[in-house]
Amino acid sequence: MKKLVLSLTFLLVSTMAALAVEGMWLPLLLSLLNEKEMQSMGMKMSAEDIYSVNKGSLKDAIVQFGGGCTSEIISPQGLLLTNHHCGYGRIQAHSSLEHNYLEDGFWAMSLKDELPNPGLTATLISRIEDVTEAALKGVTDDMDKRTRQSTIDKNLNDIQNAAQKETWEEVMVRPFFQGNQYFLFVTVTYKDIRLVGAPPSSIGKFGADTDNWVWPRHTGDFSIFRIYADKDNRPAAYSPDNQPYKPKHFLPISLDGVTDGDFTLVFGFPGRTNEYLPSYAVQQIVDVLDPAKIAVRDRTLAIWNAAMRQDPEVKIQYASKQSSLANAWKKWEGEVLGLTRTNAVQKKKDYEAEFMKVVALDPNFKKYGTILPEFEQLYRDIAPYALAKDYYDEITSRNVELLRTASQMNRLVAAYNNEGQPGYDKMKDRLAASLDGFYKNYRPGIDQQVFAVLMDMMAHKVDKAFLPAYFLNQVSNGDYEAFAENIFSNSFLTDADRTVALLGMAAGDVLKAIQNDPACQLAKAFDDTYNDNIIGPYNGYDERIDDLMQRYMKAQMEVFPNKTFYPDANSTLRCSYGRVQGYKPRDAVSYFTKTYLDGVMEKYVPGDYEFDVPEKLQELYRKKDYGPYAENNRMPVCFIGSNHTTGGNSGSPAIDAHGNLIGLNFDRVWEGTMSDYNYDLSLCRNIMVDIRYVLFIIDKYAGAGHLVKEMSLVHPKQNSTGKKKNSRLKVEPKMEYRKEKPLKPMPQKEPVDH
Repeated sequence: MKKLVLSLTFLLVSTMAALAVEGMWLPLLLSLLNEKEMQSMGMKMSAEDIYSVNKGSLKDAIVQFGGGCTSEIISPQGLLLTNHHCGYGRIQAHSSLEHNYLEDGFWAMSLKDELPNPGLTATLISRIEDVTEAALKGVTDDMDKRTRQSTIDKNLNDIQNAAQKETWEEVMVRPFFQGNQYFLFVTVTYKDIRLVGAPPSSIGKFGADTDNWVWPRHTGDFSIFRIYADKDNRPAAYSPDNQPYKPKHFLPISLDGVTDGDFTLVFGFPGRTNEYLPSYAVQQIVDVLDPAKIAVRDRTLAIWNAAMRQDPEVKIQYASKQSSLANAWKKWEGEVLGLTRTNAVQKKKDYEAEFMKVVALDPNFKKYGTILPEFEQLYRDIAPYALAKDYYDEITSRNVELLRTASQMNRLVAAYNNEGQPGYDKMKDRLAASLDGFYKNYRPGIDQQVFAVLMDMMAHKVDKAFLPAYFLNQVSNGDYEAFAENIFSNSFLTDADRTVALLGMAAGDVLKAIQNDPACQLAKAFDDTYNDNIIGPYNGYDERIDDLMQRYMKAQMEVFPNKTFYPDANSTLRCSYGRVQGYKPRDAVSYFTKTYLDGVMEKYVPGDYEFDVPEKLQELYRKKDYGPYAENNRMPVCFIGSNHTTGGNSGSPAIDAHGNLIGLNFDRVWEGTMSDYNYDLSLCRNIMVDIRYVLFIIDKYAGAGHLVKEMSLVHPKQNSTGKKKNSRLKVEPKMEYRKEKPLKPMPQKEPVDH
């Protein structure tokens, strides 16, 4: 363990170019590992200004939003800024044809107009502690996996029980470096989060799928919420008596903008990266797994997009799920492109060759000599199961909505068989809540089209050994449209009223109907085959790979003690730092760092679902009515930087050298999405909406200047000392409240990367 800790202290040995942009760093360790370099890049803060447990610091303004995004506090009344796509599901939930907030935007003109969002949470970090020594107490290299894990689990339980915390705080411990290091996080989660403002999708989602993951970008990707707390400023369930949260720290907002080379800090909760995978894994992703998933979603999105263009109601119903499906689809395309263009697999092979060379020269490393050959065999063995698993996950669990719902109905049968009437009743209550949201946004006719094309794909792309005989018999004639017609015409699940009525009947009648339903029968056949023939072997190989990754990570840190190692993302609080910096994606193409409202108007297509522009925004552009937010009489919109980001960084603040908010992270460039596996400075850029565009939309477009008055606006570049100056008076809003009937809870989301 001492070697591990020592290896971390050598992180600054590498060159500035390598370190300045790559990595997602724990804020707790900045003073030890990163502070000097960050300051050499222009940062004016100290590490304690970023992370402190003794005073308010930047980390006290950084909030995990809904479990899948990041947000930041930007006012002393708990105003919360995040991406439009992070708040999209909540905006959709409040929308209807009569009040189409997706289409028209929403702005609360007083506190009483702010809309509650049951199930939405906002989590802050109180403190972080390195508990590696206690977590690995009694663990030895010769332990088998089960003994090792049980020892660690007991240690972690003891750590959490002994942790000092307030009654409203929670404790979690997370592994780092593949389980070679552990950190404890003390958190506070607020549960009364209200929607305050959101621009129309023609601003917040401008460019939609075409521009997603693309630079140059012109999207005003932001939405505003507010944290509410009880009278003691502590977490509380929704209540009309709750008050706006008073933060330990909120981010001042710079009106000075950015210039090329400016220091940038992105602070947030990145979800997951795999920077230390062996070459065999990356090769499989590039050549097999990503292309298969892309092909499935190609077919689904073609059908969904056509339907959404034809019917405004369908556009509302499918907006959130289409956005989610398209997001990953386009990311995978860019991932394959970037990994191929940067020759990532060969680079990993070269690294592995060097690893084996050093291992061969040192007898102390002999025990690591079999790791890479073991990886090669394991990835060869897991390959057919991994491909079949991805097809099943995509087709039966995500893209065909009827099959996903039928699987849920089948769980009702299993609950009755395993736990009797009590188990059945419990499962039925859960199912009823799920079905309510499902049918609100479901069109059987659209799903039937998706079903037909994906069943065709299932039959031709998945190895027959991984397909149920029931399915193969049903499609033996090759007529997938007729197969779809038969399933959808005869399943009660395509009719919301029939399904609700059925669930009101006696358990015996419900179970009989489920067991005789063709969609439920097909879903059961797929699920049984998946469970019997695919997931068991897959998990077996995957566990062996995980065990080997723990050894490989430890081995790398010992074999290369002077190499830069930073922990993979795992949805914990991290900093990444870099610069405002352009890039060259391909031959004869160079990208500048900033875009302007001129570019929005250049892309404008009247009435287009991706590139329409609201009339009022056009008018403001014609009049050049930008208020104090312009830059040389032009309205900045977005900029790019070299910060290392991933899913979960959506909504992360882009912070300047002084600790002020300059932008809102919302995307990565298409060529750089491979940074989850291989960060390359030449291609990897994060995309941020300029905070001045956010303020311009709030103030000049929406007329919600009262929100801007809550904020602290500063001009750090106009003061050579770096001391912040307020540029306008902060006005406390009048506190008004009203009772608001909460919506039904919505599920928390996976880390979002748009």
